[in-house]
Formats: sequence, C-alpha cells, structure tokens
Amino acid sequence: MPRLLSVHVGQPKEAAWADIGRTSIDKQPVTGPVGVTELGIAGDQVSDTRHHGGVDQAVYAYAREDLDFWEAELGREIRDGLFGENLTTEGIDLTNAAVGTRLQIGEVVLEIASVRTPCNDFKGWLGLGGFDNTAWVKRFTLERRPGPYLRVLTTGSIAAGDAIEVVHEPQHGVTVRDLFVALNLDRTRLPELLAIDGLAPRLRQKVDDYLAR
Repeated sequence: MPRLLSVHVGQPKEAAWADIGRTSIDKQPVTGPVGVTELGIAGDQVSDTRHHGGVDQAVYAYAREDLDFWEAELGREIRDGLFGENLTTEGIDLTNAAVGTRLQIGEVVLEIASVRTPCNDFKGWLGLGGFDNTAWVKRFTLERRPGPYLRVLTTGSIAAGDAIEVVHEPQHGVTVRDLFVALNLDRTRLPELLAIDGLAPRLRQKVDDYLAR
C-alpha cells in the first residue's frame, strides 16, 4: 500500500543566493497530524508568490523512489524534504501518474494539478548543502522526474504514515512527465494538455498563447 513517509513545512528565510533574497525551500518535518487547507499545509508559507503557491500549487509532493535515484546520481544521502517537498511518498509512481489523479491521504483529497519547474534557488540550496549542483537545473530537467503540485479538494488533516489511496484516475493519458515535457522541453506538445479536465488556468494560458502564434 502506498503511504505518506513524511510531511514538511517551511517559512521564509533570508538567503542572499535566492532570487528574491529569501526562500522557503528549507522544509522541516512535522510530527503528528497537521491541517491542510485549500492553500496548503498549516505552517508552510511561500516566499516567492509570483511563481509559487495558490490553489493549483498548494502542496508539492516528491517520491522517495525518485530521491533514491538522485542519491545514486549525486553520491550523497538525501533526506526526506530536502528537495523542498511538502509530502514525501512511498510506493506510488508520481511521475507516470495522470494529471488529475486524485489521492486520498487521511481526511484529505488531493488532485495532481501541475508540476515543478526547477530554478536557481533549487540549485543554490543544493550547493549550500554540499551537493554537486553543477548545471543542476539542466540535469533535473532532462531527467524528467519533477514531482507534482497538488490542489486540495477536501480539507482536513494528514500525518506521516497515512496510507495513500488513488480514488480517481483520468483516462486521458497525459502524465506528470508529459506535462513537464510540454512545459519545459517540447512546446509542440502543449496542445495535448487540452485533454486534461480542470486544467490549471496558468497552464491553459500557456496553451492558448502557443496556439495563438
């Protein structure tokens, strides 16, 4: 049974290497149940509200299996939460899940809505931790293991150790990886995103802009 390994939250901290001078990427584990609202997990605050946050990026999840892959690539242990994820999962393939897949964790129902785009803050954070972050944005992009952003359909509480149940899986076939590729590597695939019910407005605008060219 897939499960939630850990839950993490972060607050804005001053960081000279961050694009806006502060970042919330340093996520720390939460012990016990924690509340989840439409805007995310209690105790978690976005620093760069221009590029992060909102209902379609309320919660960020990353699979332990993908962290293990990067451990092998980088040659160092990667703790849960180090990639800035709110939820570290186990036993579920988030990369190949369809956009719009709904997950029940504890009382909460989450829906895959978008994907992470790596940035220089991510690179700087890894470098600060002593990792080899050479060309990190490019390396992370080419590997196509982005981790999904989730919108919150049902609020409530979650806790590390909760089971993860897939309660709805769309049949359109557009996966988290497909979405990431269309947004970052092959824009000719943007029209494929129109098959997604409830496509996030920000993503729909990217498709419309592409088709209007």
